[in-house]
Amino acid sequence: MDNFINNIVSITILLFLLITFLQSGIDKIIDWKGNLGWLKEHFAATFMGNMVPLLLTIVLIIEMITAVCCVIGIYYLIADDSTCYAVLAMFLACITLLMLLFGQRIAKDYQGALTITCYFVVAIFGLYVVSL
Repeated sequence: MDNFINNIVSITILLFLLITFLQSGIDKIIDWKGNLGWLKEHFAATFMGNMVPLLLTIVLIIEMITAVCCVIGIYYLIADDSTCYAVLAMFLACITLLMLLFGQRIAKDYQGALTITCYFVVAIFGLYVVSL
């Protein structure tokens, strides 16, 4: 119980990131065609327009890996007070969000980029907290 209390901030942020990336990954799996169609249109006028299926696959894979690392990170924080997976999960979350931010900026979707920035602030704060 002491490990849980000592790591409550990190665990809460990992839960937030887990929900964020697991839901996003599941949505991509369940509605692949819908997501692909929307993104092809979203990036049609950019240099990334022809790469959307590949990029969507990459984002899906890293989102799911991040979600798994969040679960493992929570487990190790509670069971062993070990931060290795928590750091990895939060770092992957930051990388994923930077990839998404890059895409939104290329597509000139500045409102979407702003939304991603809010998630990034949480992830980078989590990375800072767990790295102390």
